Formats: sequence, C-alpha cells, structure tokens
Amino acid sequence: MGTIKMRIAIVNDTLIAAEALRRVLVTVPEYDIAWIAGNGAQAVEKCARDTPDLILMDLIMPVMDGVEATRQIMQKSPCAILVVTSSVTANAGRVFEAMGYGAFDAINTPILGASGNSQTGGSELLRTISKVARSIAKNNHNSRSPTAGPKSRNSPLLAIGSSTGGPQALVTLLSALPVNLSVPVAIVQHIDAEFAPGLAQWLSQKTPFSVSVAIAGRPLEPGKVVIAATNDHLVLQSNLTLKYTKEPLDYPYRPSVDSFFYSVAQYWPGKGVAVLLTGMGKDGAKGLKVLRAMGWHTIAQDRHSSVVYGMPKAAAELDAAVQILSLEAIGSACLKHLL
Repeated sequence: MGTIKMRIAIVNDTLIAAEALRRVLVTVPEYDIAWIAGNGAQAVEKCARDTPDLILMDLIMPVMDGVEATRQIMQKSPCAILVVTSSVTANAGRVFEAMGYGAFDAINTPILGASGNSQTGGSELLRTISKVARSIAKNNHNSRSPTAGPKSRNSPLLAIGSSTGGPQALVTLLSALPVNLSVPVAIVQHIDAEFAPGLAQWLSQKTPFSVSVAIAGRPLEPGKVVIAATNDHLVLQSNLTLKYTKEPLDYPYRPSVDSFFYSVAQYWPGKGVAVLLTGMGKDGAKGLKVLRAMGWHTIAQDRHSSVVYGMPKAAAELDAAVQILSLEAIGSACLKHLL
C-alpha cells in the first residue's frame, strides 16, 4: 500500500519548530502543507476556512493553547489532530486533555540538526502520520471473527474499547463506577505504546481506580482495571491469561479493539458488558456484534456525546449494540448488568 495523499497544517508559535516540521513533511511528495498558524486562535480560524486532512498541533502557545484549539476545532470543523510538543512526557496532563477533546495521538517535536536537516524525530513523525492516514482512510481492513468456544458460568467482565476522544470518555465512565467494583475491567485504547503508561497513571489520578498497564501472562483480576500497553494487539488466551500478538499484521488500528473482543468472545468463561466509546474508524464494531450474539450486554456511545462518531456509529449500523447511550448514562447501565 503506497503513501496516502494528505493535506497537512502546522500550528506552532516557534519558528524553528514549525520549520523542522515543514522540512520533514516536504520529504514526502504525497504530503501537501495546507497552511501554517502561529497560535491556536489562528488555527481555529484557518481550519474553519480550509479544513485539512491533518493538523500538527503544538500544545504550549500564546493567545490560545493547543488543548483549547483542539476542543474548538473538533466542535466546529473536525479533522485529525496530532499533538506535536517539545516533550510529551513533561506535558502528559495537557496531552491527555487534548486527546480527550479528540486529538488522535501525541509525539515529540522533531529537532533541526546542525546542518539544518531535521533528522532527530523526523522518521518517527512520518511513521505516526502514516498511521493516522491509514486510520482515516476510507478503506478499512477486515478482520475475521473467530469461532466461539463453549462457555460456562463465571465472573462477568467489563471490556471497553475507545479511540479518538477516549481518554476523557474513560474518565467519565470509570468515575461512574464504584471503587469496590468486584469485576475485572479491561480497556483497549488506540494509543502509542510510549504513552500507555502515562495514560494509565493519568486515569489513576482522574478516577477512583488504580489503573495499570496489561502485562502478558497475567490473568484479568476482579476489581482491577488494566489498559492495553503495546503497539501489538492485546488478546485473551485459552488459559485466561493475557498476551500481546502482532497478528493481524495489516490491521491499521493498534492495539485493536476487535482483536481483544474476539478473543474475549472465544475464551472468557462467562458473560459481561462490552462498551464501544468515541473513536475514528470502525474498530471494535464487529467484535461487539460477536459478543452481543453470545449474550453479552453491549453498549455503544451515542452520536451527541461522542467526540468522533466513528466506531460507535459502525457498531450501531451493524446492530452490534443492545443499547446506544450518552456517555453519562453508560456507567450506570454497566453496573445494572454486571452486579
């Protein structure tokens, strides 16, 4: 599959950073620079007049920062937004706020070399842009559904899939659950492996739960909340422990909600509740449908409360969700069918 053509905008108040981004982009003939803005307010105005395929959004800027600009753009003229900041780690709180408003991912700003070439971080930026391009492309890869094995009565499970806008949606959902919840909770959020530990820590600070990254070889435990933590797919094994797998290799969403839902349908020895939250694309919809067919209570977030109505829309179109609910109503619905 060749490089997907994209019109990309740059939002950065630092000239040398904007130039570093420009020099990375011009190395790919399929990437056209739509416009450049020096702060978030300019970006909101320019985006309303000329919405690009992707915005490379700085976080710390005068007049209007990248978090507020992301919020306004996703409300008024939505498009894919990639946060590009001097240090993702140092700005983790703001990064996850921006992702809560709809930013796709975050990456460190490339640095111009002494010769004027922006080599440090440039290739990583291009890989991330390619990932964004594949995710927003119209042609989504299909995954095969596994054949479900026999089931017996056992503890229920809460399985959650989310993508664009997911971090803040996860805060709202988890905050609506009691801290003494006695069922396992597993989350698959589309996020690069580098930022998964930070997201787990951020969710632990924002919700009543201590959220940890899912570790291969460990079982899902009652009362524990885990989140997928690599660029491979998190799946459940026949012995009820977790593992990460590269397959399917060609699936654009990593980690894949579908892959996790399929494995749960195949191996989890009880039933439970599966939730598909806000996100771009269609990942998770087919897996949700498989779980519904097996008697799980399945929920998709509604259009109004979704930052991006992609994944839950796909679920609604497949009739994969027993309920389509506002974000604020999902927590209580989960409890009703878990306890």
